[in-house]
Amino acid sequence: MSTVNIRTIQPADNQALAVIIRNALAEFGANKPGTVYYDATTDALYELFRQPGSIYYVAEENGVLIGGAGIYPSPGLPTGTCELVKMYLSPAARGKGIGKGLIEKALAFAAEAGYRNVYIETMPELRKAMSVYEKFGFKYLDGPMGNTGHFGCDVWMLKEL
Repeated sequence: MSTVNIRTIQPADNQALAVIIRNALAEFGANKPGTVYYDATTDALYELFRQPGSIYYVAEENGVLIGGAGIYPSPGLPTGTCELVKMYLSPAARGKGIGKGLIEKALAFAAEAGYRNVYIETMPELRKAMSVYEKFGFKYLDGPMGNTGHFGCDVWMLKEL
């Protein structure tokens, strides 16, 4: 029987997470400029998530890293709004409720940290993720918020906590 553990990111997780993120984007044809595929911070997530008001959770199954999701106070977002970021799973992790568990933990952190809204940027290639976000109560926006620099994302969503 497999055991899934969700914990906060550690420095040794950086390389495996970068591989999971880039492989997922490539798998869905979303490995394009203006996405985290080309973002240097993708290789240094532990360091990125030292920022106050942020957290990154990773999921491990039998000691193997299989995905992650984080909360980040992205530049330019309105006061009280954070972003759900870098939510990616390896193919072996999908369809098991692991993504749901990661999102639940991330949203709980956001609420505890005093955020009132959670923002998401995604793209049509990641339709499955969009349907999951809809189930969590995220609503579609007409345009982007903040200054994330991810001009390759053209789907924006927001959830009130």
